[in-house]
Amino acid sequence: MTDEAVLIYDGECPFCARYAQLVRLRDSVGKLRLVNARENTEELKEVTRAGLDIDGGMVLKLNGRLYYGSEAMQVLALLSSRSGLFNRLNRWIFHSPRRARLLYPPLRGIRSLVLKGLGRKPIDNLDKG
Repeated sequence: MTDEAVLIYDGECPFCARYAQLVRLRDSVGKLRLVNARENTEELKEVTRAGLDIDGGMVLKLNGRLYYGSEAMQVLALLSSRSGLFNRLNRWIFHSPRRARLLYPPLRGIRSLVLKGLGRKPIDNLDKG
């Protein structure tokens, strides 16, 4: 059993929130604890100290290491269970580091446009930290 897996994500982003709710890790990994980056938590402070811009990507903390953006998606895909269509599709798409690096920027761009359209402000953790 590994240490707790923690996903720090934008809780006001509909895509991020849905992804966080749907992703399931293999039993050998354990549960995924979700942390809303819009709340002032110790996890967000750690992300900020590491110099990671949470507006630019979600962060997975696993075994004391921070995985950011496409790397977080790729690690989550590798750790995902194969139960359910979403998890199988997520694993198939993002298990490749190259594919994750190619797909993550356009997904992040769509996310930014949607958040602007919804009137959501950026988290700006690096400016606040």
